[in-house]
Amino acid sequence: MTTQENAQHETSSAENIHDVDRQNPQTQQPEPHNKDKELSPEEQRKTEKRKRALLVFGVVALVALVVWGTYHLIWAAGHQETDDAYVTGHLHPISARVAGTVDRVLVDDNQHVQQGQLIVTLDPKDLEARVDQAKAALDAAYKQAETAQAAVSNSAQNATAENLHARGTIGEAKASIAAQKAAVIEAQANIASAQAKLDQATANLHKDETDLHRYEDLAAKEQVSRQSLDHARTTYEVSAATQAAAKQAVEEAQAKLLRTKSEVARTEAMLTSSFAVMEQAKAAGLETDVRSGEYGKAKAAVDQAKAALEEAQLQLSYTKLVAPVSGKIGRKSVEAGQRLQIGQPVMAVIEDTPWVVANFKETQLNKMRPNQEVEVTIDTFPKHLFKGHVDSVAPGSGNEFALLPPDNATGNFTKIVQRIPVKIVLDKDSMNGYQDFIVPGMSATVTVTTK
Repeated sequence: MTTQENAQHETSSAENIHDVDRQNPQTQQPEPHNKDKELSPEEQRKTEKRKRALLVFGVVALVALVVWGTYHLIWAAGHQETDDAYVTGHLHPISARVAGTVDRVLVDDNQHVQQGQLIVTLDPKDLEARVDQAKAALDAAYKQAETAQAAVSNSAQNATAENLHARGTIGEAKASIAAQKAAVIEAQANIASAQAKLDQATANLHKDETDLHRYEDLAAKEQVSRQSLDHARTTYEVSAATQAAAKQAVEEAQAKLLRTKSEVARTEAMLTSSFAVMEQAKAAGLETDVRSGEYGKAKAAVDQAKAALEEAQLQLSYTKLVAPVSGKIGRKSVEAGQRLQIGQPVMAVIEDTPWVVANFKETQLNKMRPNQEVEVTIDTFPKHLFKGHVDSVAPGSGNEFALLPPDNATGNFTKIVQRIPVKIVLDKDSMNGYQDFIVPGMSATVTVTTK
């Protein structure tokens, strides 16, 4: 079928439709209005210009979209971003280390304090009394130690003196005993010699006495001269005197022997006494050891008293609560006159060095390494871009550190992409002017350059 025939066929079809519509007035519709026929040539030119402008704008928008998409793909290949991030920092709780009544509170909420600054004082009177008691106990322990030390020194000196005296006495007694024993031997020899002389003198006396009696008998018969009788009588008297002297010598030798033996006995007794003194000296040495033990106990008591004093002074120092770090006061819950118990929290100090914790998906950590550059936008300051760097990556996902970590062995396992905390440290230069306004808990958006 040719184009002309198609056109005639469409015309006849349209006439048939119009005939049906004329027969059924309810189905008749108004003939569409042909606006192109009503537009002027000028308006038709403007319409064509608008169409061309829209076409050019669409082409430009499409090109821009392609360029933006390409840039975004290239940018995304070297960056990782997450809005699951927040600011955090060191929060140092301050609590009472001793029980007491609050005397003064020197800081207020949100006040900035320096490290070591006094912030709360407790009433120190009770603990000052304990310190005084500990000092008195230490003084008493020192005096007891000095007394024990003096007793040790005195006992040691006495033991040494007794020992030396006993040793000297023993040596002297032994020497005396040796000399006295020699004297005993000599006395015994002298007795024997004196006894021999006595025996000789006695024999001579008997002979002279016999001669005298014979001369007396002869003289009575006038057989000898008177001179011979006198000579015999003189000889007899000399012999008698000699015997008497010999007896005296024997008695003196025996007496000397008795004296020497008694001296030996006395010296031996002295030697025994010296040995007793030696034993006493040894006992004194043992007493010195005992005294030394008591002195050791006294020194231990001194050390114990020192420790008690140090503890009391330490407890007294706890009546002054100071800031552990520089930062701002938060969560203050203490007032003057309040009674505190040990361990009761009074406030917290938020340190001046906050950082950002960004929870990245585990699929974003492939190229993330420490010291990579980071851009941080905090929701509180959306127009300021903070700079920083990656400090470290957490050793586990958030689920691993949860109170009730999931157990994938229960049979209800559903694979979920885990979040890994990454610590971001902000550069101080980019925080200039915002240090006092960045606080833990603020939400942030983090972009890490991983290329």
